[in-house]
Amino acid sequence: MSDRLLVLVRHGQSEWNLKNLFTGWKDPDLTAQGVAEASEAGRKLKAQGLSFDIAFTSVLTRAQRTLELMLAEIGQTELKTHKHLALNERDYGDLSGLNKDDARKKWGEEQVLIWRRSYDVPPPGGESLKDTLARALPYYVQEILPCVLRGERTLVAAHGNSLRALIMVLEKLSPEQILKRELATGAPVIYRLNADSTVASKLDLAG
Repeated sequence: MSDRLLVLVRHGQSEWNLKNLFTGWKDPDLTAQGVAEASEAGRKLKAQGLSFDIAFTSVLTRAQRTLELMLAEIGQTELKTHKHLALNERDYGDLSGLNKDDARKKWGEEQVLIWRRSYDVPPPGGESLKDTLARALPYYVQEILPCVLRGERTLVAAHGNSLRALIMVLEKLSPEQILKRELATGAPVIYRLNADSTVASKLDLAG
């Protein structure tokens, strides 16, 4: 039986994560901690005996550098990689670049919480989680999943909300359940799939 392997990794800590800023489609790099997290993720994957046939990432620096650092640890720096904006973080629109505390002062705690934690209410000029799913899921179904089902060991380095879209489908979660799912930075989640694309096993390497 082919090994239908899919590994999802949220990028390491970014400069704006550290500053408590809404990031979205803005393009800060990793912090020193983020670099360490990404390298550690690669070491964890290597310790599991994993190597890959193909990789996917977003068009944003923090995800791409996380992927590069992981692949360096695994010894696969030349791995074929696809970069696509479908895997970008949720676009926070007018909130992008704002400190989260400043946003609360401007719009109120309750309104900012709604934008951050509701499923289908977007911030001004931005995307809701539902919008992010609508862009990420077709890419997963059309581009990523076929590779996995062909037995190509697949690594995806992306963002908290774009990965939530994939996890929602993989684990058959409701909108309420996916909103509660937190993804640690630089922590690989290893899925092995059945032939019908359902999850056969899951191993979370957080911590």
